[in-house]
Amino acid sequence: MPRAMRCVANQSKQSRMKSCRRRGYLLLLLLLISITGSAVVNAWGAEDPARFEYQRPEMGMAFRIVLYASTHELGGRAADAAFARIKQLNDIMSDYDEESELSKLSHSSGSGRAVVLSPDLWFVLSRAQDLAKRSNGAFDVTVGPYVGLWRQARRLHKLPDPARLAQARLAVGYEKLILNPTNHTAELLASNMKLDLGGIAKGYAIGEALKTLRHEGIQRALVEGGGDVAVSDPPPGKEGWRFELSSLDASNAPPKRFLLLKDIAISTSGDLYQRLEIEGKRYSHIVDPHTGIGLTDHSQVNVIAPESITADSLTKVVSVLGPKKGLLFIQQVPGVEARIFRDPSGVVETYQSPGFSRYYE
Repeated sequence: MPRAMRCVANQSKQSRMKSCRRRGYLLLLLLLISITGSAVVNAWGAEDPARFEYQRPEMGMAFRIVLYASTHELGGRAADAAFARIKQLNDIMSDYDEESELSKLSHSSGSGRAVVLSPDLWFVLSRAQDLAKRSNGAFDVTVGPYVGLWRQARRLHKLPDPARLAQARLAVGYEKLILNPTNHTAELLASNMKLDLGGIAKGYAIGEALKTLRHEGIQRALVEGGGDVAVSDPPPGKEGWRFELSSLDASNAPPKRFLLLKDIAISTSGDLYQRLEIEGKRYSHIVDPHTGIGLTDHSQVNVIAPESITADSLTKVVSVLGPKKGLLFIQQVPGVEARIFRDPSGVVETYQSPGFSRYYE
């Protein structure tokens, strides 16, 4: 997923994310935690909570937690709990791990057997299927066979073979995933189906990590993973968490803007860092579920939403639908705003929902 947004204090996200993608799941063997803390005396002479920052590789990418806590011990304990929750969800929803619950569900495809789901996987698949129906398939977690072909295409620098795309198409389609709300089971109707939660699971994990921090007594926190961010209360004495929102990598792109956010989530999707270029044509890693082909409009989508699972998944919907249909869809979802940059032919186009500007600094 392209990463166009960073907190101003970050190190270069591009270099960090490129490193994470090269290492992939080997990063899970590492544990990198950086901690900083400094107490601030407020106007009443009392000490504000100190700032602590932690980083760990989870879900094949770098996750970062910034929090304010009264003690080093409290901050560390809360961060450990949040990272443990992210890891737990990765163990459930990874499409790389053959032993994950998601992979085992995919292996049941075409068997005629319904599989009982854990509460977390049921929740995410239910949200995914609801969004798939409302967007007429612009969001579709059954795109795994397409995604596999495009991962290979990026490695080989070669477009997927049309015959293999046609074969994959037989195993794609959200209507082939049947959820039973009575007993929380799922059945995959076609053979060789492969579910891919890359457009929604990370957002859910970030939201769950923030919930965990609150449960541990942390009220001021930021959780970031690969371009998706959720924040709770702002830092002491601040109106919000300050972010730099990048533009497209085009010479005529609009300038960067700054946001102030609190108790909200934001997600960024596009082809800035993950793409395939062949004969001068640029293909995004975001695959259109209707065609099996990577998007080619060179775009960046930012979505602000009350929940990170919503922000994460809606960036894919807007990307696939395009700016006009995408903004119409966004306006039907309460509390959600979006901004879109697009450069399909050398001229940058800017689209924005009416309420997005209220988050600008």
